[in-house]
Amino acid sequence: MRVGPATGRRGRARILGVALPCLALIALSGTAVQAQTVTPDLFSSRRTSQTAPLDSPLRRTAAEVNDPLTSPKLPENEQPAPRRTGPIPKYGLPAATGAADTGYDSLNRKRKQPKYYPAQPRPKPPIGPGSPPRPAIAANTPLRLSIPPSESAHKTPIPPAVAGTIVGQPPRKRLRGDDDPFGAVGDYAGSFLIKSAVEVSAGYDTNPGRLAAEQGRPVYVVAPEFLAVSDWERHALVADLRGSFTGYTSNLTPNADGTPLSAPLDIDRPNFIGHVDGRLDVSRDTRLTAQGRLFLSTDNPGSPNVQSGLARYPIFTTVGSTIGVDQTFNRLQVSAGATVDRTDYTDSKLTDGTSSTNDDRNFTQYGGVGRVSYDLRPGLKPFVEIQGDSRVHDLRLDRSGFARDSAGGYAKGGTSFEFSRLLTGEIAVGYAMRDYVDPRLNRLEGLLVSSSLVWTATPLTTAKFYSDTTITETTLPGTSGVLTHIYTVEVDHDFRRWLTAIGKFTWGDLDYQGNPRRDKIYTVSGEAIYKLNRNLWLRGTLARGWLESNLPENSTASTVVMLGVRVQN
Repeated sequence: MRVGPATGRRGRARILGVALPCLALIALSGTAVQAQTVTPDLFSSRRTSQTAPLDSPLRRTAAEVNDPLTSPKLPENEQPAPRRTGPIPKYGLPAATGAADTGYDSLNRKRKQPKYYPAQPRPKPPIGPGSPPRPAIAANTPLRLSIPPSESAHKTPIPPAVAGTIVGQPPRKRLRGDDDPFGAVGDYAGSFLIKSAVEVSAGYDTNPGRLAAEQGRPVYVVAPEFLAVSDWERHALVADLRGSFTGYTSNLTPNADGTPLSAPLDIDRPNFIGHVDGRLDVSRDTRLTAQGRLFLSTDNPGSPNVQSGLARYPIFTTVGSTIGVDQTFNRLQVSAGATVDRTDYTDSKLTDGTSSTNDDRNFTQYGGVGRVSYDLRPGLKPFVEIQGDSRVHDLRLDRSGFARDSAGGYAKGGTSFEFSRLLTGEIAVGYAMRDYVDPRLNRLEGLLVSSSLVWTATPLTTAKFYSDTTITETTLPGTSGVLTHIYTVEVDHDFRRWLTAIGKFTWGDLDYQGNPRRDKIYTVSGEAIYKLNRNLWLRGTLARGWLESNLPENSTASTVVMLGVRVQN
């Protein structure tokens, strides 16, 4: 189609009418941009240095603006206002720039945990903050309890013998904590730790002979002690020996009517108890045990076994031995042993100068004991124990015409326990009996109670409870023997580490089976110990005792006051 001149002119006029306003608008916009000052947008994601012109001071960093050497001279109307907080310090690279993916990050960003292969060893952490990592130790290098420091740490280096770095030198032993800062230290003799002590006391006893009519006498006691313990890696040997001698400055006074006293005139009495225990470790689960023991004493004052008209107490000794074996089967432990004991009495010295024999009281005892225990749980180990023996006297008939040979034993069950070190010990209940060859002597039997409990009430206060049941021989006509039950409660309190108070209460009953006599004993005592140092202690004791008998003229009472010193090493 052909366009006419009129149509072409109208189209060009329309295009020109539209283009002229656009060109005018573009010209005005360019002039406005050159005269306008750029204002940064605080809420824009683009930085000011990217929107400002190249020669604008906003494109320069804060360090360049504050540096008078690198910052160009600006007109006075373009000088930035001084900062009220002073110049911004220059720290170099931004925080955590170039940091790895793992490790410490000052920006507190979460780091990736290092990945290890299944067989790759994990590095050990340092010993402490700021400490270097542990040095690598070869498999065949012996461990040392102390690592010698470098010479830079000390002006004078530690000798190799002290540091333990000499080749072939055995490792140094770690010192054990001392629970008792005033306890005896002891000395080493070879591989044995030896502790010894002697205590000397003096005081007054209101009734040393335990007579119905009291006769008081000054008293002194000398008590030595000896303890030797082996320090071996396997096996063990322990020797514990304790003795005492109780002496009086004068003898008792005979009765004015000439009747003999129920106690000797010379009432000095020795006492000794000692045992040596050994253990041979055959294997981890099998051990051989042995014990040798010695007991030396006299009849107790006030006992009906004491003859009338004695010049001094007859002394008896009991020597015995036990050989046994302990076998462990996982949690089950079985122990068995054979025992033999020999008791001998010296002759009795009478006030008229004569003497009488005590061969009818001498006897030999053969027996055996077995015990089965099981570790039920940590701190709780129940057990069952059975013992049997036979007593054979040197003389078939005693002074009263009774045959004293007998056979007996006991059976008891109980448990040993340890609860958080606050309550520890062992308690058992059972039954004991003894049959005699002479049919005129009834069976001696009764309930058996044995216990040894320690309760740590507080770090300064400890309570203890002991009980024991024994069957002893007697010379009373028609009496089978004496079944004795003794109970003791003791409380120890430390006012200071060097000052200890001990309170003790003991009661018991003596059952003379076959005889109407029944005795009850009570003892209350208080003791104070002042520890000057590890080698010297002072001890004071006050005790009051009673013996109550159902037979007249047999009840007694006494009070003992003692003050002594203990020297130990």
